[in-house]
Amino acid sequence: MAEVNERLSLDLLRVFECAARHLGFTAAAIELGTTQPAVSQQIQRLEKQLGSRLFDRVYRGIELTDAGRLLFDHVQEGLALINAGLAAVGAQPRHEVLQVATDFAFAAYWLMPRLHRFHQAHPEVDVSLVTSDRSMSMLRSEIDVAIAFGDGRFKHGEALSLFREEVFPVCSPQLLRGMPTPLPPSSLVQLPLLHLKPEMRTRWFDWNGVFRQLGLSETPASGLLRFDNYTLLIQAAIAGRGVAIGWRYLVDELIEQGLLCRVIATSLCSEFGYYVVLPERKRRQRLTQHFVDWLSSELQAAPAGPPGAGSGVSISSIAI
Repeated sequence: MAEVNERLSLDLLRVFECAARHLGFTAAAIELGTTQPAVSQQIQRLEKQLGSRLFDRVYRGIELTDAGRLLFDHVQEGLALINAGLAAVGAQPRHEVLQVATDFAFAAYWLMPRLHRFHQAHPEVDVSLVTSDRSMSMLRSEIDVAIAFGDGRFKHGEALSLFREEVFPVCSPQLLRGMPTPLPPSSLVQLPLLHLKPEMRTRWFDWNGVFRQLGLSETPASGLLRFDNYTLLIQAAIAGRGVAIGWRYLVDELIEQGLLCRVIATSLCSEFGYYVVLPERKRRQRLTQHFVDWLSSELQAAPAGPPGAGSGVSISSIAI
């Protein structure tokens, strides 16, 4: 019997249940959208596989045999359970996954502290973060939306300004204990500086650029620590190992928490910044619009920066 059950198809049992319920092959064919001969052939096939006659052919139609009535009761109950299971699965909230690409620093210091608010507003959407510090000028095919650093020129994607690059030196308050803050820019010459490795800086400010913008003629100290990851560099600054170049939008909360402090009052801005990048090949447009609208609302809720700071651009009206 086990071998027979393995060979039986659910389609055969559905045809049998329909024919037994109507006690007619023609009526079953109409409900199933097929022909009477096709139903008859399916029933014959089932009877052959089971080795039992399921219907008696009578003058005005068909009647169930004892074996047929026994099978009908069990098949009808089984199909009802299957349909109930399918309905229960269909009634569950459907979670869709939005693929968001960005770099490690933005993910760790800006996106992750806020992402719970997106999930509260859209519990049906799961965000899958794809993090990399490599160039995002070419987006991978599975990416729905990217948040990337650059000048706004990205291949195969529409770029919309999120906020401009604005930096200032930061360190642990313990490193400046006993010093009157903010310090003058010239004090940076005497402080230990934390560096990103050259291949990781891309077009971000480095200490040479900071010194040049501040009008300092001295060469920045090489420092004892160099990092290939901005998040590790910031953790070293929190631990009091030196002064880091702090991104306003990435370190604001760390400053509010007292883990970091500004070393000097001056902020430096450039023509670069973070952009929302929408691939030319639009996928999950409704979900992407929800995410873009949420980014806009987070920017509008953010406190204003100091005079001269780069300002975020509203992106809530993007048509995707």
